[in-house]
Amino acid sequence: MKKKVNQPQRFAPKLKIKKGDKVVVIAGAYKDREKVREVLEVLPDKNRAIVDEANMVKKHTKPSQDNPGGINEVPAPIHISNLMLVDPKTGEPTRVGRKEVDGKIVRYSKKSGEIIK
Repeated sequence: MKKKVNQPQRFAPKLKIKKGDKVVVIAGAYKDREKVREVLEVLPDKNRAIVDEANMVKKHTKPSQDNPGGINEVPAPIHISNLMLVDPKTGEPTRVGRKEVDGKIVRYSKKSGEIIK
């Protein structure tokens, strides 16, 4: 029986989180539903996002002409399932839905019904 080699996905799922969104971490070592953080980057092919001040890892950098080197703390990617978007109206974590408004599909908060920009 042949082993499956890492094959590319046929299509990437539509993500509910975008760069610049306000989120809370709901699972993992940085779990804190009160602390609101910002998404710095989204990696859709891996279903992960880089979130400000979450999943911090130490990166050892070699000295160069521009950089003195040393040990720096940088945020590492966290899985999107461990993040929850913050409701723009109430400031609480909420699930995200999609609906069509004026011919455009927009994201909205399931708790308050508010459209997320």
